[in-house]
Amino acid sequence: MTDIVGKRFWFFLVSGILIVFSIVSLATFGLKSGIELSSGSMMTVHFEQTVDESSLKQGLAELGYPKAIVQRTGGDDFLIRTIELGDEAKATLEEGLTARFGEITESQFSSVSPMVASETARNAGIAIAVAAVGILLYVTWAFRKMPKPFRYGTCAIIALGHDILIALGLFSFIGHFLGWETNLMFITGILAVAGYSINDTVVIFDRIRENLRRGVSSNFKVVVNNSLVETLNRSLNTSLTTLFVDLALILFIGASIQNFAVVLLIGIIIGTYSSIGLAPNLLIIWEEGKWSRLFERHPQLAAKAEGQ
Repeated sequence: MTDIVGKRFWFFLVSGILIVFSIVSLATFGLKSGIELSSGSMMTVHFEQTVDESSLKQGLAELGYPKAIVQRTGGDDFLIRTIELGDEAKATLEEGLTARFGEITESQFSSVSPMVASETARNAGIAIAVAAVGILLYVTWAFRKMPKPFRYGTCAIIALGHDILIALGLFSFIGHFLGWETNLMFITGILAVAGYSINDTVVIFDRIRENLRRGVSSNFKVVVNNSLVETLNRSLNTSLTTLFVDLALILFIGASIQNFAVVLLIGIIIGTYSSIGLAPNLLIIWEEGKWSRLFERHPQLAAKAEGQ
């Protein structure tokens, strides 16, 4: 039988590296807030003639918007993010762009005040915190007939925090070089990652519960390893099918849901990894009460399982 839990040293090592990388990335690059989470105006415009991104940035600087963020959304369509614009400032900006680059067509415009942006950011944080507490309570309740059910909920939340932290760190790193901003679609993606991650973990924990009731082995590590092997194909197949759909969203839908799709892509990969390699192994260590052996290797578990 495949020895999965015996490789926990490598699972924890990879997780440790990714966590350190994510913390460094967030501390160095941070997350650029979109207008929903900060404040400002955003417009999508189409130019009749060909315009390159650098020329548009220079033109905006000359019009008094040196910190404007420009993103090409396809062809000669651009997403322009500036400070909050009133009606007069918006009209002046459009006139200036028309004078420099020719006829333009505005397809979308939105503006958010600092007060609304602050409230939105606060509500987003509350939503994530409430989701985490709800997941902890639900998993604890679902495993209430097991000895020490709170451990299952806590291990699931630790794995969830691991997934969200790494998703934030990788998005911060990629977004720094591509000029991506966080917005409500980003928050939606984080919440989707939470739901996806916990789903995979609960499936594995549920199989552990079944095998404990069946008395597969008196060795808890063997029970967990058997449960992982039995659910491995299901976890990987589910992740792959979801991954294909998410890749299709990234490739064919475009910038409108870019943040959601990218965060979800990271979450699918990291969530599958943590459900298999992190949460069950944390449960083993807690069950044995040997946290000092967190990174200890356990070779030949498969041979030991056969002797049970």
